[in-house]
Amino acid sequence: MADTYKGKCFCGNVEFEVTGAPVLMGYCHCKDCTGWLGAPIHAFSLWPKDTVRVTKGEAGIGTFNKTENSYRKFCKNCGGTLIVDHPGMGLVDVPVAVVDGLKHVPAAHVFYATKTISMKDGLPKFKDLPAQNGGSGEMLPD
Repeated sequence: MADTYKGKCFCGNVEFEVTGAPVLMGYCHCKDCTGWLGAPIHAFSLWPKDTVRVTKGEAGIGTFNKTENSYRKFCKNCGGTLIVDHPGMGLVDVPVAVVDGLKHVPAAHVFYATKTISMKDGLPKFKDLPAQNGGSGEMLPD
């Protein structure tokens, strides 16, 4: 039986669940993620779209997209972060901090060229994205 994790916005008006396992977990340092979250690093988990399901408050979800790459979902009541649809990748980013009980097991850093803080953790550091995800695949030093 697949694991199921529950997530919610800050006020709890919107709830969702993810089932199975993420395709990838890591840290994003891009200006869009860090600016949206108001944090120096975004701990992400990427899931197949069909494994993410809203279970409460769907009408209370707002969407903002600065680019066609990312459709950021938030609670209209509290403004709390929910998920990010990445249609080009066919994946949904579920920020680890909004999911109960999901252990973050990062595999890489992405958009490390725009980092605001360095992390010497031995993980691969991509200038932008891995080549298989549409990036240059270029690596940067730890």
